[in-house]
Amino acid sequence: MKTSDHGPVRRNVTTRHFPPSHSRPTPRRVLGALVTALLCAGGLASPAAANSAPEAVTPKADNGLALTPPMGFNNWNSTHCGADFDEAMVEGIADTFVSKGLKAAGYQYVNLDDCWALPQRDAAGKLVPDPVRFPHGIKAVADYVHSKGLKLGIYTSAGTRTCDSTGLPGALGHEVSDARQFADWGVDYLKYDNCNNQGVDAVKRYTAMRDALAATGRPIVYSICEWGSNKPWEWAGSVGNLWRTTGDISDNWGSMLSIIKQNLPLAAAAGPGHWNDPDMLEVGNGGMTGTEYRTHFSMWSVMAAPLLIGTDLRKASDETYGIVTNKEVIAVDQDPLGKQGTVISSDGGRWVVSKEMKDGSRAVALFNESDNPQHISTTAAAAGLPGAAGYTMRDLWQHRTYSTAGTLSATVPAHGTVLLRVAADRAWALHPPAAETGVSGPLLAEAGKAIPVTTTVTDLGPLPALRVSATLTGPAGWTVKALSGASAPAVPSGKTLRTSWRLTAPAGTPAGAYDLTLASAYRSPAGRSVRSGQSVPVHVVVAPPAGSPYLGDLPAMSSANGWGPVEKDTSNGEDQAGDGNPITIGGTVYAKGLGVHAPSSVEYYTGGACSRVSAQVGLDDEKSTKGTVTFEIWADGKKAASTGVLTNDMPAQPLSADVSGARTVRLVVMDGGDGNDSDHADWAGARLSC
Repeated sequence: MKTSDHGPVRRNVTTRHFPPSHSRPTPRRVLGALVTALLCAGGLASPAAANSAPEAVTPKADNGLALTPPMGFNNWNSTHCGADFDEAMVEGIADTFVSKGLKAAGYQYVNLDDCWALPQRDAAGKLVPDPVRFPHGIKAVADYVHSKGLKLGIYTSAGTRTCDSTGLPGALGHEVSDARQFADWGVDYLKYDNCNNQGVDAVKRYTAMRDALAATGRPIVYSICEWGSNKPWEWAGSVGNLWRTTGDISDNWGSMLSIIKQNLPLAAAAGPGHWNDPDMLEVGNGGMTGTEYRTHFSMWSVMAAPLLIGTDLRKASDETYGIVTNKEVIAVDQDPLGKQGTVISSDGGRWVVSKEMKDGSRAVALFNESDNPQHISTTAAAAGLPGAAGYTMRDLWQHRTYSTAGTLSATVPAHGTVLLRVAADRAWALHPPAAETGVSGPLLAEAGKAIPVTTTVTDLGPLPALRVSATLTGPAGWTVKALSGASAPAVPSGKTLRTSWRLTAPAGTPAGAYDLTLASAYRSPAGRSVRSGQSVPVHVVVAPPAGSPYLGDLPAMSSANGWGPVEKDTSNGEDQAGDGNPITIGGTVYAKGLGVHAPSSVEYYTGGACSRVSAQVGLDDEKSTKGTVTFEIWADGKKAASTGVLTNDMPAQPLSADVSGARTVRLVVMDGGDGNDSDHADWAGARLSC
């Protein structure tokens, strides 16, 4: 938990158009003779140089704990300090761990966050559990959790008070006493926060608690939660078992994406007993789509991050359980080699991350941060695998195994992740060839007007795919017609079945996002049937009017914001639509514009009819300190203009871009490199020339 000038961190689900909102972080048959010949002829070549994470750069904590990333539950993301957080909840979560298979999947810690204590210590200086929330005390709760074969975690801060606004007692100056009390209660895990630290050196504060925990003689996993403020990846490996690398996560896409980008470069610091911690899981809390939650779980696992569930599991959906109990994805996170995945490429928001596994395989994440489906591709060699005639490629969400000649490729949905486990395996020919099904995009259709669409089915395997077909269907009333062949008797290795289609949305179709269904079918040489299907988004759009319309007066194709909704003609108020103030930059008030909070992205359809985007940009005066942002204008997926880093004390800056011929323009605001606290950004007078 972390506070900023906004007060305690609040969770917020923003409104959104088609993609989900962003958020603000604050303070997962043998082929007979042919196969035999291929297997004998295709022996494994000598290994290529591995592209794996470098060795840790800091000494590791020597307490023998957390040799794989901790897995468990923490109540904060779902309850904060609400009335639901109490003894019954904690014990109910422990029961759920057992009954729903979470314990069997590897989860073991049931952790309490802030607000478990009374505001004052007792006469002896001891912490006092809140008798309303925990009428039987913390030791009784620990005993109950232990009786289920699980472990209990607790929270306090490396300051005089915790992060809760009511000011509950922190451990600064009480480290020895508090550590002893935790040990006596049977605590197995300590989350140690950073609020009200009185400016005391972070290394000194966190080392003091490390020593106090060690002196108790009880094994207690030590989680350092200082938000990455003092670069703990450079020093905390010899102090704690895990350390937060970022500010608090929020339950929306922007927050998660920002955290992923901050945590990925830190792979060198992670390893058994000492882990980068990009904060707890939001899976199941409702602010993201299922696709985004699978990305969340996949990327945390490939980053070897702690997996601490942050939703109330007593109320969780089957979809949530399906994500957090995916044992194949968990196995990536819990691999005993302890490598954090490293980035192979990240061009245009198309990320490839490879994680070396103890058995010599690689977990490879193909991660799409963009708002449209993207073709993402790499090779087994680039992922760090040795040369071979063929490889097995296991899709960890489909739970299917394929063969590949070395290409690792997929058309990944917007905000989605395909997570693969790839090995140089002599038995590759026992599996059907992998095939990538894709579509041209993004698909933008004006109602009543036909648009061309191209679909592809590409054989990635060493052997041909047989009896290949593709189908494309639209919503009821839409017209979809194939203009070229949609089937083939065979598609050889590395070749593609390409089909042209004509798509028409009925006249009068309201603007918005709709789904097509693209399906493919084929047989392996051994006769095994493979079918797959995926949703393909198509946007029904409206052409902008001629002249110089204000962007805020036009319908946005998508709107995603760091905190609260994007506001029309007011600043960003962080919570609900309409709670902002007049747009004001450097003392000047603007009647028209967009009020956003970094990270933010708002996309409009221009249909090739507009020549320029222009605005006065800057940080709103309502936040007088801390804010730093950069503004960008993108046209058809390419950056057309940008500012440098802007701060609160700067007047509005003119920003314009030539967007001639572009079908879409996107207004982007990113934080200035110091996190996005107080980044209230304004696109004052933003308009098109059409």
